[in-house]
This record gives sequence, structure tokens and C-alpha cells, in this order.
Amino acid sequence: MNKGELVDAVAHKATVTKKQADAVLSAALETIMEAVAEGDKVTLVGFGSFESRERKAREGRNPKTGDKMEIPATKVPAFSAGKLFKERVAPPKD
Repeated sequence: MNKGELVDAVAHKATVTKKQADAVLSAALETIMEAVAEGDKVTLVGFGSFESRERKAREGRNPKTGDKMEIPATKVPAFSAGKLFKERVAPPKD
């Protein structure tokens, strides 16, 4: 599912226009990205959490030459699925 398909589905479920659904979805995603970029954690209960994580510096290899190289430390965005989301994807077996 791409963003256009998601907008269509949200518009249908919320009984709003596609333009309204697109505006709300875009605003929500932009707000989440801004918050995570500032170091905040965004938690949507049942869905999951978005946060920034530190990735340590490490040694890698240049795939062309095989030479060793240092990969610098950096921050990366991370998502952790919530309990309800996990259960929807993989229902617990009885």
C-alpha cells in the first residue's frame, strides 16, 4: 500500500474527502518526523513508538575493493510495534 492508497482507505473509513484525509495524514507524518528529529519519542498506544536511536561507529568493508573502512556513529529513526499491532499481524496461537 502506498500513500495514495492509504489516503483513499482513510477517507473511506473516516467518511471525509480524499483531500481532507491527505491533509491530516501528511500533517500527522510531518509532526512525527519533526518530533523524532528533535529527539522526542512519539508513542501511539496500541500502534507503536517512533524514536531516534544512536548507532555506534563500526568497522565496515568497501564492497568494491574489500578495504576496511570506519563507518561513523549516527542517529537513525526507529519504530517499535505496539502489542495490538503485533497481535493483528501475528495472532497468538492457543
